[in-house]
Amino acid sequence: MELSEYTETLRREIAAVTRFAGEDVARAGQMIADALDSSIRLTLLDVLASAAAEITSRLEETAIELRLSSSNPTFAVVQRPPPAPPAPPPPQAHDGEEESGTSRVSLRLPDGLKARAEAAAADDGLSLNAWLVRAASRALSDRPPSSAPPSRRSYGPGRRITGYARS
Repeated sequence: MELSEYTETLRREIAAVTRFAGEDVARAGQMIADALDSSIRLTLLDVLASAAAEITSRLEETAIELRLSSSNPTFAVVQRPPPAPPAPPPPQAHDGEEESGTSRVSLRLPDGLKARAEAAAADDGLSLNAWLVRAASRALSDRPPSSAPPSRRSYGPGRRITGYARS
């Protein structure tokens, strides 16, 4: 859509209104119309954008976008993505467990596992961090909270024990 024809129509209207007022007034009207050209274009773009937004608000799965190409506006009809599924409820805190803060954890993952986790997070529309928090919450939701600290044996084979002993 070319806006020049609309700005030119406004210039002709100003010229028509001022032609009976004398040469000085007609010249001043033309100078004002020239000075207002960019403001008029911006106002027309605002009107078009508002119209596109109003039309979009009344459509279900379609959106009307106003796009500029070489300062010429065009309308594009695009399909809206389906609404995102509702976020899962936050995990319930177990006895003695507080959910009031967050902690930073360094997690080292094999490259292949990290790539799979990132893909799964993207499929769910989540960040990798949010996806990992959800996965950990789900993994722990079926387990009763343990109040006893883990024994040394729970660390598995291949672990070194350091320290000293007396004989």
